[in-house]
Amino acid sequence: MKIGKLLLLFSVLVALAIFPGSAMAKETLVYGTTEKIIDMDPANAYDFHTWEIFYNIYAGLLDYAIGKTDLIPGLAESYDVSADGKEYTFKLRKGLKFSDGTPFDAQAVKWSIDRVIALEGDPSWLVTQFVDHVEVVDKHSVKFVLKNPVAYFPSLAAQVPYYPLNPNIYPKDKIIRDPSELKGGKLVGLGPYTVASFKRDEEIVMDANPNYYGDKPKTDRIVIRYFADATTMRLALEKGEIDFAFKSFNPSDIDDLEKSDKILTVKAAGPYIRYICFLTDTPPWNDKVLRQAVAAAVNRPELVEKVFLGQNMPLYSMVPMGMWSHTDEFKTVLGDGNIDKARSLLASRGYSESNPLSFDFWYTPSHYGDTEVDVAAVLKAQFEATGMMKVNVKTAEWAAYRDNWANKVMGVWLLGWYPDYIDPDNYTSAFAGTLASKGLGIHFSNPVWDQKFVEGQTVTDMKKRTALYEEIQRMWTDEVPTAPIFQGTLYLFGQKNVSGLVLSPTLRLMYGPIHRVK
Repeated sequence: MKIGKLLLLFSVLVALAIFPGSAMAKETLVYGTTEKIIDMDPANAYDFHTWEIFYNIYAGLLDYAIGKTDLIPGLAESYDVSADGKEYTFKLRKGLKFSDGTPFDAQAVKWSIDRVIALEGDPSWLVTQFVDHVEVVDKHSVKFVLKNPVAYFPSLAAQVPYYPLNPNIYPKDKIIRDPSELKGGKLVGLGPYTVASFKRDEEIVMDANPNYYGDKPKTDRIVIRYFADATTMRLALEKGEIDFAFKSFNPSDIDDLEKSDKILTVKAAGPYIRYICFLTDTPPWNDKVLRQAVAAAVNRPELVEKVFLGQNMPLYSMVPMGMWSHTDEFKTVLGDGNIDKARSLLASRGYSESNPLSFDFWYTPSHYGDTEVDVAAVLKAQFEATGMMKVNVKTAEWAAYRDNWANKVMGVWLLGWYPDYIDPDNYTSAFAGTLASKGLGIHFSNPVWDQKFVEGQTVTDMKKRTALYEEIQRMWTDEVPTAPIFQGTLYLFGQKNVSGLVLSPTLRLMYGPIHRVK
């Protein structure tokens, strides 16, 4: 018996050595990040990292080609559009199954959209602002009836709030925070990976989904390790304890890692922006002149150089550089670090050096990386350089931060934006449209603006759309519901033997192509 056991053990060891990607020993890559997860529910999650995970465990009716902005078929093989542009009928692939083996059909699509609408989570506006209702045409056909024609609706259909869920697993009337709250205790999707285990703020283990309809992932298992700070993550990367790392490194770490001949660097100057938010329906920030004063005091080049060593770019519009219709309106109208302009605006409202505008300025310490405390400190110094503002910096972790803007606790605060879809509308109506603005805690509402957003969504002539968004950017410098500060550059680092690391213009990191080169 002992000899038999030894032979069995020997055979297992040989199998592991010869077939490392077999079921007995999954080919594994370890991915490091300082990001955090809040709700594991597509109906409510609205942050970069959680959506990244959703891209890999769920699937959309349409998808993006990896590394590109081209839309390709996803769960739907094709779609038809009515003559008036208000009805989209998607033809679903047949024979698809969720990761737990449940058949996928049109009813699951309708159920999931109805759930997003009913739960009214943070990203629900991406559905409710556009979709009137959803109809099941037949088992493999589903129709979206829109409130108005939307020129970019196919891009919306590729986003997380539109991802179909398994109605047998997810609660209809409750947002889930952890997989443990689901029937069966596991996230169930249609994407390339499944979640094998989940330990909040520690580790997520993801295995290739055997029921996935698309290309099989090149790595059987992805382990996501969560780090408390960027310095520890950098050391783990340099020691070879993790295979690749994304978001967020300190600027000095980025500078050093880019120069290292032992580390692979993937860099993307994309449509990621940072900005200041105002609670526009509550004093004193319901006065646009005070919002203008704060925006005028921001010295963007100084901020980018001091905090990020020049690795990011000053931004003078909510529409990012490189996107059609972008203009530098804030620089033209309010200036850059224009202390005299800020003082004049403050004085017009009765403020002075002896009677400064005093306010709390909020940031969240880890969600945007270790540099956020420095961003807040530099901005505080710039505001107070007017001699007519007194700033009290406050902080809250991401979950509490989101509650704060939902409950109108914060008057002025920092946020960042990764686009839901690549279009100027997503950088404008998302912040100043009545419904979307309320969801972000800004509470800006103006019927004239809302009408212009509807025009921007329905007009198909590019010259007219461009002129419209240029006008909206000019209007932004008057009302200032938000103030843009910089456009980010993303850095992804990996070991030299890791291939398939791609940061697309849509900012999606897909795990399927990532693999270790033998």
